[in-house]
Amino acid sequence: MTSERRVVSPAEWIAAADAAREEGYDFFDWLSAVDRTGEEPPGFDIALHLLDVEAPGALRELLLVARLPAGADLPSLTGIFAGAAWHERETHEMFGIEVTGFDDGTGLGLRPLLLPDGFEGHPLRKDF
Repeated sequence: MTSERRVVSPAEWIAAADAAREEGYDFFDWLSAVDRTGEEPPGFDIALHLLDVEAPGALRELLLVARLPAGADLPSLTGIFAGAAWHERETHEMFGIEVTGFDDGTGLGLRPLLLPDGFEGHPLRKDF
């Protein structure tokens, strides 16, 4: 297996994910965030893990990372990878990151996924 890590700006997020898919990284594995608000520059590292599974015995993996400034919105990848919807909802709920352009086909938007109704806060933030 070969692994690659690419760091992109938030402005490049959609184009980089689309380019990776065109390069054969078309298996969406997961997307999440890491709270880096205590670092400089403060923000959240958004991580996207993709795989290229086409060549038998030659699995390739890609970790695409973007530092999203605190308070900034994350552009949705649902137009590229439908499977990103669940992960974007979880990232929104657990970190409080707004996801713009989110569309999971239901028209219901970024609704609660894991936490009970009425829960306040974002459990995976360091300030929680």
